[in-house]
Amino acid sequence: MTQTVTVIGAGLAGSEAAWQLLKRGFFVRLIEMRPTRTTPAHKTDAFAELVCSNSLRSDDDTLNAVGLMHAEMRACDSLIMRAADAARVPAGGALAVNRDEFSSFITNMLLNHPNLTLERREAPLPAADAGPVILATGPLTDHALAQELHTLTGAENLHFFDAIAPIVYTDSVDMTKAWYQSRYDKGDGTDYLNCPLTKEEYNRFVDALLAGETVAFHEFEKDTPYFEGCLPVEVMAERGRQTLLFGPMKPVGLSNPFEDGRRPFAVVQLRKENRAGTLMNMVGFQTKLTYGAQTAVWRLIPALEHAVFARLGGIHRNTFVCGPTVLDERLALKKRPNIRLAGQLTGCEGYIESAAVGLLAGLFTANPNLPLPPAETALGAMLTHITQAGEADVFQPMNINFGLFPPVQTVQDGKKIKGHDRKKLYTDRAKAALKTWLNHI
Repeated sequence: MTQTVTVIGAGLAGSEAAWQLLKRGFFVRLIEMRPTRTTPAHKTDAFAELVCSNSLRSDDDTLNAVGLMHAEMRACDSLIMRAADAARVPAGGALAVNRDEFSSFITNMLLNHPNLTLERREAPLPAADAGPVILATGPLTDHALAQELHTLTGAENLHFFDAIAPIVYTDSVDMTKAWYQSRYDKGDGTDYLNCPLTKEEYNRFVDALLAGETVAFHEFEKDTPYFEGCLPVEVMAERGRQTLLFGPMKPVGLSNPFEDGRRPFAVVQLRKENRAGTLMNMVGFQTKLTYGAQTAVWRLIPALEHAVFARLGGIHRNTFVCGPTVLDERLALKKRPNIRLAGQLTGCEGYIESAAVGLLAGLFTANPNLPLPPAETALGAMLTHITQAGEADVFQPMNINFGLFPPVQTVQDGKKIKGHDRKKLYTDRAKAALKTWLNHI
């Protein structure tokens, strides 16, 4: 008799986990609370809705850890990567997607599979005799379910904030002040639209940003720390007037054609949000400013003086467990082994990382004896971080990066290996290690 697996949550992780199980002949009962109940960030009832950026970041599998993870997931026939490749929009070396096409692709693939049953409702934490379960409720896990999880694990859940960047209608940007160019001229030159600021304009912008009214926290959010990899732009500015010049407003690799090709003092980059290029998001401009404050502050950027916004920024609370304390090496809860966690709930961070952990949860559920992916691979490095790394009081969400991998050699022929050469050592080693593991899945 074919086994049924319950997957709770149809986000990136849950969708990927369900796909990996369906591919292997399992029946999947997929439970998704939207639209019966929604979240502060979601707008649709589609699966794998992207609520922050439309970018899955670098697709370079030679020198970049994220691109390496893309390649490893493609090798595992990832549904998320199938959808991303089908819905791709120009973004230089990054893998950006049309949001609607991306989520529609995933939704249709799953709903059209004969072995999948969908239930639109909220779900409590399953009992020990409920059969195999993958809990992939994401960073916006319902408060009641999070409390049940807290009670079960006996470990205090950690929380952090994630923020959403504004989206601008491209035709409302003043093209007498902005120009298309990717940093260091990567891509075809039309992926990013640059909005420059002089020193005086930058200082005026920072003053307004620091003075802008922010949305009040709910009582349960007040003591929640931000995730360092996705700080609101006003929080970055509070750390020093020059901070943004080394972050989202850095001018390096750009030349202003309106100023004889000189590098601008500061720049705001807009990245294509859809294939047609009619929408663009403000790169790195996550915020907790009120809508009124945002409109006023963003329009101090000269090229956005008359900008029309398709969506303004926002912020929401994310929830995750301390993986090294509550999970075993194959993502099962130590106190309820029939339940595996997947996605950002485990303490990974990022779209692609969430999907990757969903992929692993699906594979481990299908085959509980599956060997662990080698630590030298991106999948293995991420799994090691969320199940084994760190102490309980210092564990924090993490994007995939080479710092999570076992170190490579640093010296060759008496010379220090660095830069691109060292990164390639990581990716070459990972690709070799993955080949053997793929034989087991």
